[in-house]
Amino acid sequence: MSIIEARNLVKVYHLGGSKINALNHVDLTIEEGEMVAVTGASGSGKSTLMNILGCLDRPDEGTYILAGEDVSRLHPDRLAAIRNRHIGFVFQTFNLLPRMTALENVELPLLYAGVSEAKDRAEEALRMMGLADRMKHEPNQLSGGQRQRVAIARAIVTNPAIILADEPTGNLDSKTGEEIMMLFKKLNAEGRTLIIVTHEPDVARHCRRQVHMKDGQIVDGKGN
Repeated sequence: MSIIEARNLVKVYHLGGSKINALNHVDLTIEEGEMVAVTGASGSGKSTLMNILGCLDRPDEGTYILAGEDVSRLHPDRLAAIRNRHIGFVFQTFNLLPRMTALENVELPLLYAGVSEAKDRAEEALRMMGLADRMKHEPNQLSGGQRQRVAIARAIVTNPAIILADEPTGNLDSKTGEEIMMLFKKLNAEGRTLIIVTHEPDVARHCRRQVHMKDGQIVDGKGN
């Protein structure tokens, strides 16, 4: 069953007097439980596509069906609610709050959602990431790999169907990056859909499908 169906997506940016076609009639289908890499050079459109798939932005044209719901033209508040329910994000720069502990960082999305057992769920997510002994540490007391594990724990703590990772190994050495990819593969084996935006071939090869972008279009691997 398709969890993502994007049809004829167009996104145009106007910079000064220039018009940039960031997405040029893009079609993409992703099935539940897939692990997909979105690859391409800088400026290929992969970040713009990620923002739309992650409900961080809306297309100028086209249709985006997420988990059976057309989210193409939703009001930003409604889009945020959909995003928080369905998608967990992992970023290259971790995006952890520096003055909060690992546990507090992971608790945060649950507190925003008004979940009463936030601490218990956050602790469980950190244990799953092998960080039972690092819960009270702040980000500056953790290695890069540990910080990314905290970020992954935060992404999964709301139990989203989709994990969307943007260059998740970009700030890590190759050994630590490989460990992070093993964690992603484990999450995928548990049934989560993973979309990994990357320019690194070593990261992309871990995914069952690679979607390659060029000049705002998908040139290979778009699926059905």
